[in-house]
Amino acid sequence: MDPVRRALVRLLLPALCVLVAAAGCAAPAPPVDAQVRRAVAGWAAAPPARLAAIPLEGWSYEVTSVRREGDRAHAHAELRYRLAGYDTAPAGSARELTLTRGGGAGSGGTAWRVTADGPAPGAPPQLWDQGEVAVVRGARSLVLGVGQSPQTLSDIAAEADRAVPAASAAWPGPWAGRVVVLVPAGLDAMAALLGRPADAYRGMGAVTTGATGGGPAPADRVVVNPEGYAQLSSAGRQIVLTHETTHVATRTATTARTPQWLSEGFADWAAYRGGPLGPAEAAPTLARAVRLGDLPAALPEDAAFAFGGDPDAMARAYEGAWLACRLIAARWGDAALVRLYGLAGREPLPAALDQALTTDLPALTQAWRQALREELG
Repeated sequence: MDPVRRALVRLLLPALCVLVAAAGCAAPAPPVDAQVRRAVAGWAAAPPARLAAIPLEGWSYEVTSVRREGDRAHAHAELRYRLAGYDTAPAGSARELTLTRGGGAGSGGTAWRVTADGPAPGAPPQLWDQGEVAVVRGARSLVLGVGQSPQTLSDIAAEADRAVPAASAAWPGPWAGRVVVLVPAGLDAMAALLGRPADAYRGMGAVTTGATGGGPAPADRVVVNPEGYAQLSSAGRQIVLTHETTHVATRTATTARTPQWLSEGFADWAAYRGGPLGPAEAAPTLARAVRLGDLPAALPEDAAFAFGGDPDAMARAYEGAWLACRLIAARWGDAALVRLYGLAGREPLPAALDQALTTDLPALTQAWRQALREELG
């Protein structure tokens, strides 16, 4: 082609493309991956209407991968959301979305539509995956339940409202001063939410979830075991909720360095603080062991607090941890116990004990064992 013809083609080609488009020749459709992502973004612009009672904000899905099977597609995504007034950073949940390709108006039969949303394989569900969520707002609490009576949820909200100031009285450090409580339909549903076997929580009243460390803890939730909780007395329920709420309060000061005996013992100290129960009444399993001559040689190891183990051994660990914190508060003062907790999350335990109590672990252990003899023997 001579230079003049090449120049004419270059000049006429843009105009020809405009004429073809005007005649109805559409541009190529975007790849399926992009179409699916666009469909998910449109569908996830707001929380589903059935969740309207839950104070959700910042609702979004970030698609991480797309797999196509003919006219169906599966999108793996990370759901992000906050509970308004409670979460300081987004909570996360791994999800799998199913989409089908339909024939919406003007789509040419290529439009993708989300038809299902559930937990990603291996990921725990959200509470709303288990059924219709009822919401009760307390003065200092938000209670979300599935399969529970309104009265049950209201009672738990009232108990949580009392637990918050009790936790604040024990822990003067900064925290939000409010708590989120999830109440699933039963033990199996609770275990599913937590991604653990049901036997790990059998007989327990509640547990707390959430990441430890100095950053925001968006997923800090108290999860109630309805079966275990129902078996507790009114005082027992209050102790359990105060214990778990104290974990929420101390979350940002708790790290992998914090010994379990200090974390669990402090939460029990907050729960029993000012109450009528003495050591022998509140620590019956350990008291029985001490009376039989089985005096523990050392403060409980972290492994002793693991769920699903020997229940008597775990009870002795919790009771011993509580009595250790009770001893520290009685001998060195409440402020010293709080200071020890904060230091133990940042420094090795020997350094924390030296700075907060001017003592060491052998001396503390000896004082604790002597207190067990005197109070439980």
